Amino acid sequence: MTDDEATTRRGRGGMSEQRRRRVRLEISREAARLFWAQGVDSTSGDQIAEAVGLSTRTIWRHFRSKESCAEPIIAQSVEWELATLRSWPLHRSLEEHFATEAKRLVSEIGTQEQADAGLGVKMMRLADTEPALRTAWLMACDQVEHELAAVIATRLGLKHDDLQVRLHAAAASAALRVLNEYVGAGLLDGTDPRKLGDENFAFIADAVRTATGGAVGDPVHAAEVPVESGGGAAGRLSF
Repeated sequence: MTDDEATTRRGRGGMSEQRRRRVRLEISREAARLFWAQGVDSTSGDQIAEAVGLSTRTIWRHFRSKESCAEPIIAQSVEWELATLRSWPLHRSLEEHFATEAKRLVSEIGTQEQADAGLGVKMMRLADTEPALRTAWLMACDQVEHELAAVIATRLGLKHDDLQVRLHAAAASAALRVLNEYVGAGLLDGTDPRKLGDENFAFIADAVRTATGGAVGDPVHAAEVPVESGGGAAGRLSF
């Protein structure tokens, strides 16, 4: 890497972007723990700084408010879902793909990732009554909608900004948001996970199919995807 490239990859104060993301996530973890333990109103920036071992001034260099400290952990709560959607192959149904990726996740997820997922669920729950956290959660859901538009466009052979694609993406992402909130609340209330869904993930796929009028969820074969002129998705098909 050249000196210019290294400089480009550094954020404010000479901190690399990778290091900056790591620090923000560490702050977010501690803020989320405090928010859940004692409430957002009862948590101060000084307490967050003390918990993570940084100065309060450093906290405000990374975040605009104490509530925004929860944004990285909330955003991370949908990362697995986003990665799964991005890697969804045309020839596989949504439930089959989710089940396959869930098995991989169980075998690969570490202790920290499990803890982060739990904190994400807790922040999702707090978002019911905390407007600032609700905003962060909806921002994460908006990212899911954006990614879904690209996925749906590829599966339907349309452009990502096609109205039909955007409507399907909006409806499907809303369904996923509701499911995330429903399952998360159930887990926090101690409900048996088997009663919140099924191990084959059919409940997720069925919700997406219902939201999109059956347009999204089933396997797609290359011959079924129409060629979209002007840079459509057909040229990007892969198996």
